[in-house]
Amino acid sequence: MTGDQIIIFDTTLRDGEQSPGCSMNTREKLEVARALVDLGVDVIEAGFPIASPGDFEAVSQIAAKFGDRTTICALARSREDDIGRAKAALVSAEKRRIHVFLATSAIHREFKLKMDKQQIIERAISSVKLAKEFCDDIEFSPEDAARTELDFLCEVVEKTIDAGATTVNIPDTVGYATPNHYFKVISYLKQHVPNISKAIISAHCHDDLGLAVANSLSAMEAGARQIECTINGLGERAGNAALEEIVMAIHTRVDYYGVHTKINTQRLYPTSHLVSSITGMKVQRNKAIVGQNAFAHEAGIHQHGMLQERSTYEIMKPEDVGYIGQNLVLGKHSGRHAFRDRVVQLGFPLDDAALQRAFDDFIVLADKKKEVYDSDIIALIENRMADAVDRWKLVSFHTSAGSSAIPTATLELQCEDQPILCDAAIGDGPIDAVFKAMERIIDLTAKLDEFDVRSVSEGKDALGEVRVTITINNRLYHGKGVSTDIIEAAAHAYLKALNKADHDRQSATDSPAARVTPQR
Repeated sequence: MTGDQIIIFDTTLRDGEQSPGCSMNTREKLEVARALVDLGVDVIEAGFPIASPGDFEAVSQIAAKFGDRTTICALARSREDDIGRAKAALVSAEKRRIHVFLATSAIHREFKLKMDKQQIIERAISSVKLAKEFCDDIEFSPEDAARTELDFLCEVVEKTIDAGATTVNIPDTVGYATPNHYFKVISYLKQHVPNISKAIISAHCHDDLGLAVANSLSAMEAGARQIECTINGLGERAGNAALEEIVMAIHTRVDYYGVHTKINTQRLYPTSHLVSSITGMKVQRNKAIVGQNAFAHEAGIHQHGMLQERSTYEIMKPEDVGYIGQNLVLGKHSGRHAFRDRVVQLGFPLDDAALQRAFDDFIVLADKKKEVYDSDIIALIENRMADAVDRWKLVSFHTSAGSSAIPTATLELQCEDQPILCDAAIGDGPIDAVFKAMERIIDLTAKLDEFDVRSVSEGKDALGEVRVTITINNRLYHGKGVSTDIIEAAAHAYLKALNKADHDRQSATDSPAARVTPQR
């Protein structure tokens, strides 16, 4: 690595997944991992293998599928069992890293670990050496480094580098640091750790004070050459540094920072959209880089300036981050060839069977509305991709409602190749009746926590997108559905969430109660 390249370490699948309600199953993690590889991240922290059987399986599969293209990292506490589990999960990866962590701050030593400084140092050294027996690429994190005494932090960093750590991560675990404070911590390490040149310094910042990105960039200015971040800033509590913001700050202000990344910036918006869709965590409209309003200009003076010269109010081009707007592309008379070309341009390399399914959906949609936009096509494709492994399918539904009638719904569902099942229910409205009928057929009772509706594109005939969050057995499940009929979209969204719960009921391999949740 040259001195002006910043390593992008993505921890969406580990720290990001710890965000409440954002847990992903193995198939979804593989989908996100594929997107991260296409995005060009240097290191994917795929999970915490000892946390649960599901985490171990996900890390193992990601290592097997993508470990020859990018470095796959597994997290481990400074414990022999953790490190052994990480080794087993990464065994099939050609490029692999074990990330070992141990708290060092006074408050963690006294109240959490009940260990003194010398015990911390000895445990850290032995853990790094144990991990080093498996692979050369070892990262060590002194948890809560931003609140650790600087002289002790220097000692821990020096000793773990001597033990074999090739990357030393300096986490602001609780989001306590400020940019100037964090800059001084990194600078102090560079000045007072004799062997610091033998390892890469990494920044891992949380956003409790809204400073994660600023702190990460400040660390980079002080000499850090790896930044740990997540898509959309997902993570514990207020989240982590947002990958898309870090990357575009470096890309846009190359004149100031003088460094670069290997990220394919045109994949930022699609990757953000994918992670939002899978986790159910919507991106706020005014979110930097990937928000719906990021490239919108409503004020008259801004619009006038934009018409004269885009750079008056736009420091980045929408196409630089792969932003998909409302571009009108196709109509009902467009052929399969034109549809395929547009799908490829939008970043979906579908096989023939998947393309045919998407084209069939497009023809149905084109019969319902005059103008089909890029956003419509993306919604159709993502909806099909989400349904690919669901056991339960919606065969048909009928609802009846009115100001003087009792809302009712009649549904037909089919589970794989079994006979079609039919049932009916009443509710507070037609959508509530649909949900209750589904629960009766699948034999699951859910609590509806969130119900969101938005228009995918523009016009009265636009596709409607419904997102739901439900709770079953104290676990959250998300679902998304699209249709020009909002009741049908709601039905698909709710069925998607129920399918996830049904999958957990069938496998029961990844119980939340068995999870170990690290803080870093």
